[in-house]
Amino acid sequence: MTDRPYEHPRPGEPNSGAWRHMDWEHLGSRYAHDLILFQARYDQLKHPGSGRVFERIVLESVDWVNCVAVTAEGRHVMVRQFRYGSRYTTLETPGGMVDEGEDSLTAARRELLEETGYGGGIWTYLGSVEPNPAFHTNLCHHWLGIGVELVAPPSPGTGEHLAVELMTDDEVIGAARRGEIRHALALSVIGRVLDLWPRPQL
Repeated sequence: MTDRPYEHPRPGEPNSGAWRHMDWEHLGSRYAHDLILFQARYDQLKHPGSGRVFERIVLESVDWVNCVAVTAEGRHVMVRQFRYGSRYTTLETPGGMVDEGEDSLTAARRELLEETGYGGGIWTYLGSVEPNPAFHTNLCHHWLGIGVELVAPPSPGTGEHLAVELMTDDEVIGAARRGEIRHALALSVIGRVLDLWPRPQL
């Protein structure tokens, strides 16, 4: 299955059809700080209505990936790790960055193995989301791995410290509903597999 089954414009690609008039004309760019995970860039853009030129910051990044990984016994392989931005230990799905030369499936399987020691299984692509199109250039790809099993000790990166937790469907749903899982991208991929919230009565 392809990583991008839908024909959304990629960064810098023009829209087509009725919304073309909404595009801001790109006049130029200048690069600023290398932020390790991101490359800062400033774009000069012309407002399509007023013609006024604005400078807007963009954070370039490689694509990301995360996954719902479920064992043959129906347990979700989840991870807990400290997040520097929120300054607490989160509960979330395995995931990370797509390395150069990888497709998103290869990256999902690698990240799962590195972070948890789980591998194998049958994998299905669940689509992608834009983490924040206001200033991010990348996609986060979602994958589902069914029937994964423990095949090796976890081998996280030197800057990572993780704990693996196996959870049932109901435990994952409960964690989401009570706010224990708050990572937007984790909720996005889990929500493509489980009904996290009941549909409100309108």
